[in-house]
Amino acid sequence: MSPRRNRPKGAGPSGPSAEDGSGRYGGWQSSESWQGEEWSVRHVAGASAQGKSYRCPGCDQLIPDGVPHVVAWPAHAGVDDRRHWHKACWNAKDRRTTRVQRSRNAPRF
Repeated sequence: MSPRRNRPKGAGPSGPSAEDGSGRYGGWQSSESWQGEEWSVRHVAGASAQGKSYRCPGCDQLIPDGVPHVVAWPAHAGVDDRRHWHKACWNAKDRRTTRVQRSRNAPRF
């Protein structure tokens, strides 16, 4: 018995994953409007979020590696403006304040 393939044989850059917005990160990408501008939002599966932890701008807590989360950035901006959010923090972004109180010596992420 041969091992099961994870992808169809012909799936490449023009394969089904490129058309439906899902990519190598195991999630899907969409566009949302927030604070008067368009945001690109990518949902990252937990299995694809390996090797690095990020700081959520919504709650200022770490997102450990292996945890499903959301990557969002303004549509007009580049990759330097991407921010990794907990899914719950992204969904509650309108109810949260962006003014996180930090001490003077704390790093800004």
